[in-house]
Amino acid sequence: MKARRWRTLDSERVFETPIFDLHRRRAAHPRRGERDFFVIDPADWVNIIPLTPKQEVIMVRQFRHGIGAFTLEIPGGMIDPDDPSPGAAGRREMIEECGYDSEDIVALGRVHPNPAIQPNFCYSFLARNVRKIAVAHGNPDSSEETEVVVVPRESIRSLIASGKITHALVIAAFSFLDVYNPPAKPRRRR
Repeated sequence: MKARRWRTLDSERVFETPIFDLHRRRAAHPRRGERDFFVIDPADWVNIIPLTPKQEVIMVRQFRHGIGAFTLEIPGGMIDPDDPSPGAAGRREMIEECGYDSEDIVALGRVHPNPAIQPNFCYSFLARNVRKIAVAHGNPDSSEETEVVVVPRESIRSLIASGKITHALVIAAFSFLDVYNPPAKPRRRR
């Protein structure tokens, strides 16, 4: 039997937070009737893999309240309304969270973090040949508690396999990097 779409009849915001809204969607299905579904509606997200010329990944050790523990991640966060693009948001997050920057930023891909209950995307980028430009300061209005950690790129797979990197969106970004692995820009000869 062929799967059929649900048709949204009505949607209402039932709860609002600074991070997401909660919507109740009334939907109808030709075989299953009408039901309410609850959708968490956050902004789109972004993450970025800062890679040095020495093939080191600049990562962030960050306290996460959801699990009550630290995680090892790449810089990332919500795309702000005033960010001109997902790539610009990734670059902003990289500078804020780890104090590194690059002019060479490449889109790797995007994923739905949890399509069962969220409509947003998480965009992943690679920043090649990053250089330290400042001390990481984070967003002064946030409650983020972070420290910068430099990891050799060849260690990433073992950190994932050993459970030291558990953030699903970080693992997705590294999966994109393994699949796509964009070549470095050729250097201009003088």
